[in-house]
Amino acid sequence: MTALLDAVAAGVTIHDLAQPFEEGMPCAPNHPGFRLALLRRHGDVVRADGGSSAGELIVTGAHVGTHVDALSHISQDGLLHGGHDAAEAQSGGRFGVHGAETIPPLVRRGVLLDVAAAHEADVLPGGYGVTADDLERCLRRTGVQLAEGDVALVRTGWARHWSDPAAYLGLDTGVPGVDPSGAGWLAEHGVALTGADTTAYEQIPAGAGFRVLPVHRLLLVEAGIYIVEHLRLDSLAEAGVSEFLFVLAPLPIVGGTGSPVRPLAVV
Repeated sequence: MTALLDAVAAGVTIHDLAQPFEEGMPCAPNHPGFRLALLRRHGDVVRADGGSSAGELIVTGAHVGTHVDALSHISQDGLLHGGHDAAEAQSGGRFGVHGAETIPPLVRRGVLLDVAAAHEADVLPGGYGVTADDLERCLRRTGVQLAEGDVALVRTGWARHWSDPAAYLGLDTGVPGVDPSGAGWLAEHGVALTGADTTAYEQIPAGAGFRVLPVHRLLLVEAGIYIVEHLRLDSLAEAGVSEFLFVLAPLPIVGGTGSPVRPLAVV
């Protein structure tokens, strides 16, 4: 403990990897968007001593903004990860297995796989599929190795479109992301979690929308690997950071399919 506190006292840099939660932010069409409304405003009720308070109501889907997918989020042929029957698991209106409350807090070694930089690009083209060869190329470029239990974050540069929701969602252009070969590569390396700076993590071809999500199946259902979407990774890239301490604490939403998160990279 003393060594850890000494390291912190010596000075660390914290990179906030979450996008801000606000109305109008990009949201996939198959999820309810983020809404915030003040239900009590300062001055609505004033206490005898002059004090007042304000409070809001927040309505959001679990897969809106920077968030982590629980293993209950995706099923294949009626089954969740580990062979659990999806219909039975969701009986009663919440998941009895693989709910968001089962996602553990993570303090792990993180590795940035900067695919955009490996291609000497600011942003990968819409619809580009990030392959296993691309991910290997990222490791060769930095000399960093990926070990079992690590967190692998894939940078496409697409977060630069965040302020333009239509461009960011890329329904016409497609969105770059990990393809099945890349997902298989990550599963072979035994990562605990992977994330990206896009809305769906995986490759979305132009005009295809979100009709099929093979990478979600490979990672969540088959491999049991958590996925984080809507990350901000540009500050890590600009700082030349390839490995870091990754910190993530999901909300323990009982029976949920995901949770908003604010991941941190500590260098």
